[in-house]
Amino acid sequence: QVQVVESGGGLVQAGGSLRLSCTASGSTYVYTMGWFRQAPGKEREGVSCITPSGGSTVYADSVQGRFTISRAYSKRTLYLEMNTLKPEDTAIYYCAMAWGVRCPLGESSVETWGQGTQVTVSS
Repeated sequence: QVQVVESGGGLVQAGGSLRLSCTASGSTYVYTMGWFRQAPGKEREGVSCITPSGGSTVYADSVQGRFTISRAYSKRTLYLEMNTLKPEDTAIYYCAMAWGVRCPLGESSVETWGQGTQVTVSS
């Protein structure tokens, strides 16, 4: 089974930027991939999703226009470029993979989860 590992989280001031990466242990060509996040005391929520071809992306309303999802097949890596960060973006961000499903990704469809990377945005 393909495994994924996230990186790139950290502490940033409001208005700043971070880029998260999710690197897979195997090929990701056939997988729909996405990012979820879970803030303290809240349920996990979908942030963004990208189709296997990379031709279609979906974003949560709360991040639309600020976050950009992309994927590099040769590097087996998924990215999340996060700009104009807000304190409410503070959460653990998880990479997710699923086969044979469309965007947006539902938690029940996810076959592989990463361990998560912490993003903290200070005001």
